[in-house]
Amino acid sequence: MALEVNGKTFETDEEGYLANLNEWEPDLANAMAKVDGAELTENHWQVINFLREYYEEYQIAPAVRVLTKAIGKKLGKDKGNSKYLYELFPYGPAKQACKYAGLPKPTGCV
Repeated sequence: MALEVNGKTFETDEEGYLANLNEWEPDLANAMAKVDGAELTENHWQVINFLREYYEEYQIAPAVRVLTKAIGKKLGKDKGNSKYLYELFPYGPAKQACKYAGLPKPTGCV
């Protein structure tokens, strides 16, 4: 599969995850969200940017429990809970946010 953004074609797997992590750009995240019928807000971007930093440091996309805990530490308890994250990413905070962040599917996600 492929997504076209700003005249560039981005290859994705059958679930929509970016094939080449180095090709990611913010406009791609916006395009992926649009496909899901969503619009990214500043709160979405906090999570997406957090995930990109996490991946850069640990070379792995965190599962939802790890993500929730880590977000809570960095952004505060009001944002480090499942309810808040599911409101932003209804298809699964780890899964959907990682996809928008251009990261591989988190381990343990079906």
